[in-house]
Amino acid sequence: MKYGIIAGNGRFPVLALESARQMGDEAVVIAIREEAAPELESRHWVSLGELSRLIDICHQEGITQVMMAGQVKHSKIFSNIKPDWRLFKLLAALPRKNTDGLIGAVAKVLQDEGIELVDSTKLLKNLLAPEGILTKRKPTSEEQANIDYGRKIADALATFDLGQSCAIADRACVALEAMEGTDAMLRRAAELANNRPLTLVKSSQRRGHLLFDVPVIGLETISVMQQTNTTAISIDAGRTLLLDRDDLTRAANNADLTITAVNVAPAHGRESKMRLPNETAPSTSRGHQ
Repeated sequence: MKYGIIAGNGRFPVLALESARQMGDEAVVIAIREEAAPELESRHWVSLGELSRLIDICHQEGITQVMMAGQVKHSKIFSNIKPDWRLFKLLAALPRKNTDGLIGAVAKVLQDEGIELVDSTKLLKNLLAPEGILTKRKPTSEEQANIDYGRKIADALATFDLGQSCAIADRACVALEAMEGTDAMLRRAAELANNRPLTLVKSSQRRGHLLFDVPVIGLETISVMQQTNTTAISIDAGRTLLLDRDDLTRAANNADLTITAVNVAPAHGRESKMRLPNETAPSTSRGHQ
């Protein structure tokens, strides 16, 4: 199989490329110039605004399936990046520039060109978090109370397609993630919490699919947790990537942190396949959840 890997920042695209090669699949990396590391092994580089060039590359390479790997900051929409005519037209037609709306519209354009956007974790299923406590230490009663409360906050956030995470202290919500990303949110929360221990709840936003915006934790996550006095993190089992898992858990254990992965079902009736613009939603009863 031949895949196109649209590469953002972090180790996600590197691991996806390595996995494709191990499985005997061909993968063509299309790196995003504003996000991907300069040393990334990539055949093609595109700007965030070059949707037409992305499509042309896929046609030239004979790629019919692409996956998004690595973070692309949503705030880039409001930067000085100039969209090409195709992306400009797409952005102008969006009623809301949230993640679902933007990527859904891009996926529809790709689909019209015979290119399917596929599960971002397709090549990395072995890195998805298993259910349970992943560290030596389990949450304290206070941390568990924070996690339980934070889960309710994450469920509410899912209906608005905002950020992935919230920071909780003493069973109170200290900060919510929006466009700034989890690390920046935690640093802001640490300033507000006056050195009180924080609990981080990182959600997959309960989407029924994993086409984009897949939660990821790695060594950098542990480093930021230590810097911000965040002692516990709760993630979604089967829907969160653990990068460099052995080193990750070792670092968490050495720092006396706890990581728990909770099995959650997609909420709000979201289907396993993302509904693209202009597609009709299936009818449901008012009481169905």
